Amino acid sequence: MSVLVIGTGLIGTSIALALRERTDATVWLADADASAAKLAADMGGGRQHAGEHADIAIMAVPPETVAVVLADAQARGLADVYTDVASVKQLPVTLARAAGCDLTSYVPGHPLAGREKHGPAAARADLFLGRTWALCPLAETSPEAVAGVTALAEACGAETVCTDPSTHDRWVALTSHAPHLVAAAMASRLEHADSQALDLAGQGVRDVTRIAAGDTALWTQILSANAGPVAEVIDAVAADLAQAARLLADGEGQKVAELLDGGRAGVQRIPGKHGWQQRDLTTVQVVIRDQPGELARLFNAAGAAGVNIEDIRIEHSPGLPVGVAELSVRQAEAPALLTALTAGGWPVRNS
Repeated sequence: MSVLVIGTGLIGTSIALALRERTDATVWLADADASAAKLAADMGGGRQHAGEHADIAIMAVPPETVAVVLADAQARGLADVYTDVASVKQLPVTLARAAGCDLTSYVPGHPLAGREKHGPAAARADLFLGRTWALCPLAETSPEAVAGVTALAEACGAETVCTDPSTHDRWVALTSHAPHLVAAAMASRLEHADSQALDLAGQGVRDVTRIAAGDTALWTQILSANAGPVAEVIDAVAADLAQAARLLADGEGQKVAELLDGGRAGVQRIPGKHGWQQRDLTTVQVVIRDQPGELARLFNAAGAAGVNIEDIRIEHSPGLPVGVAELSVRQAEAPALLTALTAGGWPVRNS
């Protein structure tokens, strides 16, 4: 496989790195910013493009510029098959039709992976491992083009899901775009907060606001391109919050339990490490020192006890040289882990 990556930001460079690490694909890199393409090449993402013809061209550019790049690439005959990674699909498809692009060789796509950081320096070869990569082939798209892009996504370690552009945009409005706005709204409350209040910031506010650190220009484009579906979700969330605010203001705080219960039920529906397969998990909390080798020692102790750590998160204690590691394990394995960690000198608790 030979691949041309057009746009060497976070996603484009991560695709290049994944292909270079996991396959023997030839990868070329192109970007309007020559320094970005050079950095991606210096990181091991491939060679800078000098007009070579590729099997597949990946357009890692903003949604509103996909059609322009596609029309130009097709006119120059840069590849046999074309795909994009924009996080909305109806806008680029509509613009590509209007521009008269050849849709038989175009497979609209969207890898559901990213980071709050951006640019080639933030790229990671493992960004797509186990992540969903949506493909939205059109009525005109050839089966050969779909097969080629499917193989590319799977080569990056992703799991492909096929849908149509309209359905895709409704789904990501709920699972990606509206959550970013909600995180930004909460994070903006912190901008002028008392510094002493922020000393009390725990893992909860960090979890809720983490994605709000994303690139403003990029997210403005994404939200504008998917405005209708996102607005519907935000309206529903705002109505729930407004109702909760009224209940709290009226001294009826107990009535917000329905919203809290709905939140717990919704979290349980998010596929995790094992997809939709439900696992009987429990959390073991371990106090760990902030020093080299502590996590390795913790994992070695769990391994020696024959316990598989399904997931881990760490809550740091501001200003203190300790933190709390929350280990998710099978309930049946928790007693063995508690015994092993207690013997190793760690303070532990099964929450």
